[in-house]
Amino acid sequence: MEPSAGTSAAAAPPPWAVPSSAHGSGHGSAPGGGPMVEEQHGDSSDPSQFLSQPYSTLDEPVRETIMRDLRSVADKLMVVLLPLDRNTHFGYSTVSTEEVQPGENQRQVINKLREWDLWGPLVVCLALSVTLSFRAPTNEASAVFAAVFVAVWVGSAIVTANGQMLGGTISFFQSVCVLGYCVFPMMLSALLILLLQKTWFGVVWVDLVWVAIGFVWATRASTVFIGQYIRRERRFLAVYPVFFFYTFLGWLILLF
Repeated sequence: MEPSAGTSAAAAPPPWAVPSSAHGSGHGSAPGGGPMVEEQHGDSSDPSQFLSQPYSTLDEPVRETIMRDLRSVADKLMVVLLPLDRNTHFGYSTVSTEEVQPGENQRQVINKLREWDLWGPLVVCLALSVTLSFRAPTNEASAVFAAVFVAVWVGSAIVTANGQMLGGTISFFQSVCVLGYCVFPMMLSALLILLLQKTWFGVVWVDLVWVAIGFVWATRASTVFIGQYIRRERRFLAVYPVFFFYTFLGWLILLF
């Protein structure tokens, strides 16, 4: 007697119980006719699917990660130090029509500093704090270090909060990153004063020149970026606290 269709169907093993080697192509069907897991991920040999996957640094060597971060910090510092093009945002009355659009260097500042990080500002802040603590008396070195460190971070947070309340579209950490990186010229001024204090150039009026150069460079670089994210009628209200912030840092450099 021939077995019924129901008996032969019950005797046949389910598809999921058949080893993958039993399938010719290695791609079978899951119970219910759906594709197996291998087909859901696609063919691993397809380069277009591999390139479409999001970049992950989980398998990246630690050395490569550190070097990539250091290169990013160095690039942002170089962008801050580059001479910036004039524009109409900062009170130039004789700007020609060709200079209304941002120049190449200014676009580099905006594009580079848009990718925020806090490692660079932390290094710059620590360098400035250590430099000024070396110039302070021994019994005041710790207090000077703490005062400068707190002044940089609290000051940049206050300037950022002011910009946020004025309707700025820049994020909090982007603004803190920009203000921190732009402290770098003032840190160089403090370092020059420290190195030249035992020479003929270690006089007050020369110190004023170094601090003035660092102040102008720092405020110029930071306001170029922050001014792009504030409406024109409120731009002055957002930018003038930046001048007070770097003026206070310059006073600390001259004081200690």
